[in-house]
This record gives sequence, structure tokens and C-alpha cells, in this order.
Amino acid sequence: MIESVHAEHDVALNTDPASLFWQAAKAVYAEVDTGGQTLPEYRTEIRTRWTSDNIYFLFICPYKSLYLKPSPDTVHETDELWNWNVAEVFVGSDFKDIKRYKEFEVSPQNEWVDLDIDLHKPHHEDGWLWNSGFEHSARIDSRKHIWYMTMKIPFTAVDTRPPTPGRTFRVNLFRTEGPPSDSKEIMWQPVMGNSFHVPERFGLLRLK
Repeated sequence: MIESVHAEHDVALNTDPASLFWQAAKAVYAEVDTGGQTLPEYRTEIRTRWTSDNIYFLFICPYKSLYLKPSPDTVHETDELWNWNVAEVFVGSDFKDIKRYKEFEVSPQNEWVDLDIDLHKPHHEDGWLWNSGFEHSARIDSRKHIWYMTMKIPFTAVDTRPPTPGRTFRVNLFRTEGPPSDSKEIMWQPVMGNSFHVPERFGLLRLK
């Protein structure tokens, strides 16, 4: 269970964990691989907050080697961004059909893609044509070997109901590190398989 802490007002995106906005959030950690083995050197801190209109996430990602797309485009959506290093949020509000949920990805270079996932379809990656209107920001601190990412997702993109304290969502949190030849897959809840898209393995996020 992740608890997202309420904020009275929306704020401009920032990737500073020491900011007042992010200090009020509770941390969880993505620190295991697909099989549940701990990856302490890649322990990724994640914080979340929410307002009446949006839910926010902050990823703090220690890294050894980044695999980045040449000539990044931060203006237009990048299809197949998942072939490079990214941080990802999967969130679903439909507890009756868990194969339907939304996916949000941002790279260390602030490239982005969002997807309306329907695992009933043979090519769920076609969901990238959907547009959530989410905002995002990322930066790399090469001195500390940490990259930071934050996103602001409209609730209207993930649920038909207005948010209220106590409401829960089905979520999982991921990031990838390194080139395909030495890729690391770091996650909050282990998927116990070869694909991130295992909704049966999602955890819960509750609005506090």
C-alpha cells in the first residue's frame, strides 16, 4: 500500500526532494527485480501527493549507467520510449477489469509517452495514441549519479470519479537502467515474469 498525501493546492512541478511540497510526502521504494530479488544499489525512492485535480509522483533514481535515446524530443510524444531508460507509473481505477489501466513513462532526458492499456487486445502498445495531458519534468545530477523525475497526472485521465480521501487505485512503479545487454529492471512490486504488464501483481495506492 502506498499513501498519497493530500495537498491543498496544485504547484509547479519541481524535482527537489527538499522542497516543502515533497517533504510532506511519504516515501516508498522500488528496489527489487522481476523475481523479487533486492537491488540495493538501485534503490529508487518514490513519493506521491494529490490535489482535487491531479496526482503527483517524484522518482529519485540512483544510477550507474544510463541508456539514453540520441537526439531526444521533449516536445512530442516518443513512441517505444520503453526501449530506453525510463521511470514508469502504472495506475488503474477499474477493480472489475484489471486488464485496463494507464501507463506513464518519462526518461532522464524528459522524453515522455502515455498509454491507455487494454490487455484484452493483442497489441496493447497501440494505446500510446491516447493522450492524458500529464505534465512531467526530469533532470540528471551527473555528480551524484542520481536522476530525478516528477509527473503531474490529471485525475480525469485515470478515473471517471472525483478523488476523495480513502479512494484506492491499483498501481505499480518501475524504472529501467543500462543498455539492453546489461539491463536492470527495478520495481516496487515484483512482476514475477518477463513483462511489466502483470496487473495481478499490482499493489494499491490510497489517497490520504
